[in-house]
Amino acid sequence: MSLCRHRTGLPLSRREMLQRSGTGFGALALQAMLAREAGGEAKAPSLPGTAKRVIFLFMHGGPSTVDLFDPKPLLVRDNGKPFPLKVPRITSHKSKNLLLKSPWSCAQHGESGAQVSELLPHIASITDDLCFVRSMYGSNSRHGGALLELHTGSDTFTRPSMGSWINYGLGSENDNLPGFITINPSGSHGGAGAWSSAFLPAKYSGTRIGGKSSGMKVPFIDNPLQDRGKQRKELDLLASFNRDHLAQRGVDSELESRIASYELAFKMQMEVPGVQDFSSEPDHIKKLYGADVDPTKSFGEQCLMARRFSEAGVRFVQLSHRYWDSHGNLKKEHEKLSKEMDKPVAGLISDLKQRGLLDETLVLWGGEFGRTPTAQGNDGRDHNPHGFTMFMAGGGIKPGTVYGSTDDYGYYAEDKPVHFHDLHATILHLMGIDHEEFTYRYAGRDFRLTDVEGKVVHEILL
Repeated sequence: MSLCRHRTGLPLSRREMLQRSGTGFGALALQAMLAREAGGEAKAPSLPGTAKRVIFLFMHGGPSTVDLFDPKPLLVRDNGKPFPLKVPRITSHKSKNLLLKSPWSCAQHGESGAQVSELLPHIASITDDLCFVRSMYGSNSRHGGALLELHTGSDTFTRPSMGSWINYGLGSENDNLPGFITINPSGSHGGAGAWSSAFLPAKYSGTRIGGKSSGMKVPFIDNPLQDRGKQRKELDLLASFNRDHLAQRGVDSELESRIASYELAFKMQMEVPGVQDFSSEPDHIKKLYGADVDPTKSFGEQCLMARRFSEAGVRFVQLSHRYWDSHGNLKKEHEKLSKEMDKPVAGLISDLKQRGLLDETLVLWGGEFGRTPTAQGNDGRDHNPHGFTMFMAGGGIKPGTVYGSTDDYGYYAEDKPVHFHDLHATILHLMGIDHEEFTYRYAGRDFRLTDVEGKVVHEILL
């Protein structure tokens, strides 16, 4: 009875009782968490999935897929004429809506006959390993909203990123590495929201690699203490302080995640330097990625790093290439960006295939939207979320496939449209997760990556 009363004799409130008994609860929870979750314990998928991990190649800014993968003969015929169809009610910038033909030619490649621009000869050489979805569409014509919709499923609310959802659902395959790593992410247009866990426990957020201050190193890995025994004692002391704090606060997801993050960081100091050390890679692999010379060196190294992290057991690796927002200087900018990106992407997919990893690794390529078939100025295109192309490879995706189409000018997804919700549902399905059953309760509601929509695109699956 005394446990239920203050020293004054007055009854304890329910909150106070939980706080006072939190020492036992907190210690048990902390021990279990550190034992199971500090390294992101891998969890069994609910369905027989075909993919074990994801590499997401994000083309920030919106590549012009009407120039890269979706050629339109009518654009050539009607170049300079007014767009004959209805223009969307909301557009990013004002325009005279005059059609603009592509500066580049496209040709069919492989047995699939997929059309790829002359800008991308290396990707063109592996078309029979790819599935092109030419009928993607989203809901927002602005970078911030569209980027968040692609990454989180919502263009208006704070939601967990798909990497965080997958990390939450399946965990990492390596106790010494996080389940979700983002390489060279953008600090704008949603920023950390693109790799945040939002209301999911904080430990499922992406671990950032890259930035002005850290180069391509994990920020806290570069200069670890030399005396690991001393560092272990310091972490143990810090953990004891945090355990006392946790006992006083009761349930606290952020504090629990912070404790777990220190443990994971300690383990990562041993694991990460080896993963990021390319010295063991033979010269022909570096050359395959273009990691040996400019202009492919930077993105080639990122793609090689993505393969190494994925191979080491990181569940979701995301890397960003930018900046594809060609409102003007379309020809110059897309030629430059294509040269930087083409060989590394093809090299990554080819390398995964020759290592026997592609069948269980889903590779996704795309931006937050495409670009209009109409001109902005004399040499640019506006944002177009209404119809664009993304491609996938591996992980149970049917190779050598071209799915869906846009209208005759490339503005709207017309045949077999695929919304971002459908893309997310399909990715989760490939990972062995039923998107309708995969929920997290927050603020009195069950949330999911696909919200209340989304359907699996079974036609593109093996």
